[in-house]
Amino acid sequence: MKTTLYYKDGSSDKVYQCETRQVKGGYVVDFAYGRRGSTLKTGTKTSSPVTEEEANTIYNKLVREKTAKGYTEGEDGKRYSTPEFAGKESGYPVQLLNFIELDEVNRLILNKDYCAQEKFDGERMVLSKQGGEVLAGNKLGLLRAYPECLVEAMTRHDITYDGEIVGEVYHAFDVLHYQGVDTRNNIYLDRLARLPSMAPTDQGPIRTVYTAYTTKDKQVLFDKLKKEGREGIVFKLLSAKYTPGRPASGGAQLKFKFYATASCMVVGVNQKRSVSLGLTDGGIYPVEVGNVTIPPNKDIPKVGQVVEVRYLYAYRGGSLFQPTYLGPRTDVLKDECTFSQLKYKNP
Repeated sequence: MKTTLYYKDGSSDKVYQCETRQVKGGYVVDFAYGRRGSTLKTGTKTSSPVTEEEANTIYNKLVREKTAKGYTEGEDGKRYSTPEFAGKESGYPVQLLNFIELDEVNRLILNKDYCAQEKFDGERMVLSKQGGEVLAGNKLGLLRAYPECLVEAMTRHDITYDGEIVGEVYHAFDVLHYQGVDTRNNIYLDRLARLPSMAPTDQGPIRTVYTAYTTKDKQVLFDKLKKEGREGIVFKLLSAKYTPGRPASGGAQLKFKFYATASCMVVGVNQKRSVSLGLTDGGIYPVEVGNVTIPPNKDIPKVGQVVEVRYLYAYRGGSLFQPTYLGPRTDVLKDECTFSQLKYKNP
């Protein structure tokens, strides 16, 4: 029994193979992985032969783990989020933001070419109504579930929003499609101007994000968000078109967080509602970076899940300091749980 899986996203183009083989004394489960077209690295999941039943269990677990990370049997490498939406893309890959430091924040507050908005503590979501059908996509460009209350709140026009979902409230900050017109090639100032008449600003399940344009208003917004302990602030170039993906550096949309967050893998479930967290440095296996307590009102995540945590800072070679559990992340791949996310404390 042998399966070959593929994963393709941006510059990533990877292949993963797993196979059960009958040998003297039983069966073994081998695997190979690497960039497509290159020499694959190999290994085994069985240090000694096992029964056929045990080998099939190990083999099936490997396939499930890889498909959960976005690998598919199709050579186009299309990702999927859940079996319900397997292979189904939303058609709207999102524009991702790079982080900036405080000195850059101060420069952008003074720059009249940029506006500012609140960075919400939720999940990125494209919300679309086309031909009477409402669909939602995550930041990976995959279809995802959404609160039913959003259906009634959508306008009678065909429209596609970009925004962030927090609980059952959707915060819209962009319009990508409106009444048969793709607006992504319009400048952001034009797309932004379409929002106020399309979504309520202060109530209901769909709300327009407040935008500050002047230096004074941007500074007031920054101070308010910081004082209230909000997640962060976003700066967007008003003359920029909508460009999917994340630029290697810089970009037309930038974000600053008042506290650090990281997406981590759950590598163990401990006693007293605690789980162990792991990150990778490009290797196969995660390195443990500490434990986090799961609040009583949240479900305990399982090993292998990706979760989001907030932390004060990290030491190189050490653990996250004062981590706080925020919740599971179904829109983040395990490959993204790397040390490169971390904000380190100066020695």
